[in-house]
Amino acid sequence: MTRSTCLRTCALALSILVASAGAFASGPSEADRAAILSMQGEYAVRFLFDETVALAPGYTRRDPKRSGGDEVVIVVEDTSSRIVLQHLLLDVKSGHVTKHWRQDWEYEAAQRWEFVADQTWRLRPVPAALVEGGWTQCVYEVSDAPRYCGTGRWIHADDTSTWTSDAGWRPLPRREYTVREDYNALAAVNRHTIVPGGWTHEQDNRKDIRDASGAVTASLVRETGFNDYVRTDAIDFSPARDYWAATADYWARVRARWSTRLAQPAGLRLKTPIDGMAVIVPLFTQAQTVRDGGEVSDAEIDAVFAEWVVPARD
Repeated sequence: MTRSTCLRTCALALSILVASAGAFASGPSEADRAAILSMQGEYAVRFLFDETVALAPGYTRRDPKRSGGDEVVIVVEDTSSRIVLQHLLLDVKSGHVTKHWRQDWEYEAAQRWEFVADQTWRLRPVPAALVEGGWTQCVYEVSDAPRYCGTGRWIHADDTSTWTSDAGWRPLPRREYTVREDYNALAAVNRHTIVPGGWTHEQDNRKDIRDASGAVTASLVRETGFNDYVRTDAIDFSPARDYWAATADYWARVRARWSTRLAQPAGLRLKTPIDGMAVIVPLFTQAQTVRDGGEVSDAEIDAVFAEWVVPARD
């Protein structure tokens, strides 16, 4: 190799290295961020769940489940690498507002918490192959207790944007644990797609029985879920927005306490029954106190956590 050829080769290699470093330093694409932020807004929502392939001998598929609601999604936090979206349900007839689920998105997260056993979550590394360019979505209960996380990359094509998670574990949803006790975990892949007029949330679920170590001892059935968020301007969501304006600071204090406990090496365990109402009721009651103009001390919030949230057992 001549000296001039060597210089050209080295210069090319250096330019590629610099470009790669620049791409890495640039952070998430604006298309990714725009897709996540486009989930904010006002929606009429349909929830559809269908059991499909029976996996256990003799298993009989349960009836399909259909429900719906009216929901507003509000941006709680928006930085270059982190976006937090809060869902609020509105009963149009009564004006009653229910703080619903929350979704947190973090770009190139190095770790995430995982549902490892009944009422138990622990911090785990994100698989290395998923970190670069990936977004980790973590989903939380109405009380801001953890539910599940997943990691994937956004794909933008054909006027749509789609994010698909890796496979992960999640506890039973309310629609299930209120009517059955024959399994204790969902193996799930989640898919969010931004479409004209709204967005969709697809779920590829498998209903499993896990033992205390987290090992699967039986699989009952596969299930598909389809949540359809259709934008609407026919509903006055001001009661929901007013609720959030009045209680946002309170719920920020609650989130901080969950975050501290989830970050502990031991993880956390809920001492409540699976419905979590022992935590939900006092926190919602405190939020209502704040909404009505009263005050809730840090000690009162801490008392709820001290009674029901403990480090996970080894």
